[in-house]
Amino acid sequence: MTWHASLKLDYTLESNRSVARYLHKGPLRILQSLYPEGDTVCHNVLVHPPSGLVGGDTLDIQVTVASGAHGLITTPGATRFYRSEAGLATQQVHARLEAEARLEWLPLEAIAYNGCDALNRAVFELAPGAEMMAWDITALGLPVADFPFVQGTFRQHLEISGVWLERGTLKATDTRLMNSPLGLAGQRCMATLVFAAGSAIADERIERALACARTLLEASELRLTAGATSPHKQVIVLRTLSPLTEPAVLLLRQVWAAWRREMWGLPGAVPRLWNL
Repeated sequence: MTWHASLKLDYTLESNRSVARYLHKGPLRILQSLYPEGDTVCHNVLVHPPSGLVGGDTLDIQVTVASGAHGLITTPGATRFYRSEAGLATQQVHARLEAEARLEWLPLEAIAYNGCDALNRAVFELAPGAEMMAWDITALGLPVADFPFVQGTFRQHLEISGVWLERGTLKATDTRLMNSPLGLAGQRCMATLVFAAGSAIADERIERALACARTLLEASELRLTAGATSPHKQVIVLRTLSPLTEPAVLLLRQVWAAWRREMWGLPGAVPRLWNL
């Protein structure tokens, strides 16, 4: 049996309060809206009760953020792409931000189990004046549990429409990619944090964001496998490789909190779920 689930989540600004409304089909839900920072930012938890995807499963998530609204979305656990025997398992996210809207897309990691055939796709469209932060954390297998990723294919697609695109195909049997110094060098977690805007970011803002990210990188155990750059005037990117998920997650959370303060003047208010 395969699961086909969809969710349409809309954020609007009503009486100076960011409000979330959603429609769903299949096993995909949004929990109660939370306001740990006051009315300005609406925190939501995206829940997929089956907890994982196999071949033929599809999760389709559509998000819109209206002008002036600010939504933050996370998940209660990892997205698990299990061994596939019936074709591709797909998670696709498409978010549209209107002018002066803000979005934070902060799911926990995606785990590529041995034998998976998976696609993890995220596309973001930003109107001029809109800004967002999003991350993608991918764990290849479960090294600590001695369940390595030695068979299967994992595809990634991360796009800021018209501005920036990263995509790739990871085949577990491609030893040059998986283990060569020119590839992943034996690392089994890849993580990317993106700050993006719908129009050019001022040079001084870019420099401040890069400076605070690089300060945190230098203090991190991942300093030799991480870097921060601005490949486009509308995009700032942090990337890291790690042998395990935990060090990468810690680094991304630190830089996310720093960029939140530096770019938006907001505290690094950790979603309550992360402390459970």
